[in-house]
Amino acid sequence: MMEQDYLELLELQQIIQEGIEDAVPGIVRVRAEVASIQQRTNGHCYLELCQSDARGIVAKVRAIIWRYKADAVLGRFARETGMPLQAGVALIFEASVNYSEIYGISLIVDAIDVGATLGEAELRRRRTLERLEKEGLLELQKELALPGLPYRLAVISAPDAAGYGDFRRHLLENEYGFAFSVTLFEATMQGDGAPLSIIAALEKIVCLQEISPLASLGRNDKDGSVNDKDGSAEKSPPDAILILRGGGSTLDLACFDDYDLCAAIARCPIPVCTAIGHDRDEHAADLVANVSVKTPTALADLFIDAVAAEDERISGFESRLRIAFSGKIASIEQALAKAEGRIRLALTGKLAAQSAATDKIHHRIVFAFSHLVTAADATLSKLETRITAANPRLLLERGYTLVTGGSGALLRRAADAKAGEQIRVIYPDGSLKCTINETEIN
Repeated sequence: MMEQDYLELLELQQIIQEGIEDAVPGIVRVRAEVASIQQRTNGHCYLELCQSDARGIVAKVRAIIWRYKADAVLGRFARETGMPLQAGVALIFEASVNYSEIYGISLIVDAIDVGATLGEAELRRRRTLERLEKEGLLELQKELALPGLPYRLAVISAPDAAGYGDFRRHLLENEYGFAFSVTLFEATMQGDGAPLSIIAALEKIVCLQEISPLASLGRNDKDGSVNDKDGSAEKSPPDAILILRGGGSTLDLACFDDYDLCAAIARCPIPVCTAIGHDRDEHAADLVANVSVKTPTALADLFIDAVAAEDERISGFESRLRIAFSGKIASIEQALAKAEGRIRLALTGKLAAQSAATDKIHHRIVFAFSHLVTAADATLSKLETRITAANPRLLLERGYTLVTGGSGALLRRAADAKAGEQIRVIYPDGSLKCTINETEIN
């Protein structure tokens, strides 16, 4: 019989299995990042773990948390970190290596070192702070000054975040009735996508206000340009940019230790204020910001107090101005009273002299008018006598007659009459209608 010169697949798999079990006989500690996670209905938890560097993913493996340990392992992780195990989290865990002839190699997770996971976040925070300090970015925002009366506020937050709602109510319903303009720029506020989302919101605010983006706030497009997707611009920039989040677990807030985000905040030409809502420690974003407070409502109080202080200062000026104006007005009133007395005295003398002169003129006018009236009366009497003497009726009563032509016009001469013409001869007691037979002209 011919000797076999190959291995059956199962034989090869068994050899590999024996080699792996000999190489890794027990529990090992492994560091990897969660690429994906699936909780099956049967209770088992399946993970895909990976390791990345500048080249990308350099290693990948399947991992399993069996049902009988899943609740305990995942529950402890959620309690101590404040968040469920999810993609993007870096882990140090204990596992055994398992090799299946059908499914290949996989890791059976026995326990997760939660403290090491939290330590990774702290390590990233320290590295970010060291780099920011080395590049001179930690104090850059501190050189910007908030205005004495901050009115226009650009807020970066998730629209449905409780922290944003608390901030808005506390600010706009303040007891003094101060008015503020609040514009929301939406962003993702947790997870791996949060830094880029917040940076995009910062860039949008800067582009809308036509302010130099200073190298795109630390994150450029490939050509180094900044995109203004809205294509609009407002003339007045905001007085401050507010980054709000209403608290969360340590890993939830780890995005605020991202270097790119912190560099964008540092290079922003507008004062940036943070209120991330944590009490235990400060994140790198807090340390690099112009102003940092613990909660969104505390940030609202900061702006209300700033306006109240300015209002009080202006009220002080008002009081001093009122006192100064009162004294000045009293002095002016005194001077006016004296001037009024002198003017009244001068006017009294002037009016007396004017009155005497007016009386003289009045007497002369009355005298002249009397003479004019007397002369007019005499003239009127003469005219009346002449008019009376010229009355035609008086002439008729003396024996004269008046003759009128057919048209009613007075005939003064015989030459004006014609033979056959109808004429009228007027007497004091009546008139005669006659016809001219002939005329005789002297």
